[in-house]
Amino acid sequence: MTERVVAIVTGGSAGYGAGIAEVFRDDGIEVYVTGRDRAKLDRTAARLGVRAISADVTSADDWDRVFEQVLDEAGRVDYLINNAGGAIQVAPLDEMDDEAIMAAVMLNLTGVMLGSKRAARVMKAQGTGTIVNIGSIVSVEAWPGWSIYSAAKGGLHQFTKCLYTELRDSGARATLIVPSWGQTDFARTAGLPASSDEVRAVSTKPTELGELVLYCCRLPEHLWLQEAILWPRV
Repeated sequence: MTERVVAIVTGGSAGYGAGIAEVFRDDGIEVYVTGRDRAKLDRTAARLGVRAISADVTSADDWDRVFEQVLDEAGRVDYLINNAGGAIQVAPLDEMDDEAIMAAVMLNLTGVMLGSKRAARVMKAQGTGTIVNIGSIVSVEAWPGWSIYSAAKGGLHQFTKCLYTELRDSGARATLIVPSWGQTDFARTAGLPASSDEVRAVSTKPTELGELVLYCCRLPEHLWLQEAILWPRV
């Protein structure tokens, strides 16, 4: 591995994204965080001492701009952490807004594909690199009201496995981390009741997920962690 190591973390203004960025920074990695809320992103970046690029993962043009800036400034991308995501709306399918259905698929699946496409080009040329996609427990479990989010994350699950087969001969790789309950604002932004204090206390902390992501990225290059599922012990 080269002495200079560079990572892009999407959805980096809060929650898991900020936790991942913090752990990577502490490991000496040069971190770029992206997000749509520029003010919030800038505050987080200033607090962590990382670089911020305001960008929407569902925009191909924004992805081009992100990679152009990172490559211009750093010359490489070693790790892409596709963390940005959200349920948008949790409801029975027949009660969901059409716009929410399309937005959920764009945010949780299509946006990852757009970013991974650009990262794959860079990492194949480098002969090294790791893409880590942050999935969700809904891709392996089923609950009413979660059909669209589950389908998007289920697609991400299979996409990541296929992507690895496309990357492995070049020396790059892709892996999937599947968290469940976490100490984030996911429930609030999805309009769901908050977890009990008991559950939240044992749920995954953002920096704990960051440690797992870093472990995946720092594995010897001849190894590949296909996926990891993370549960709280409740």
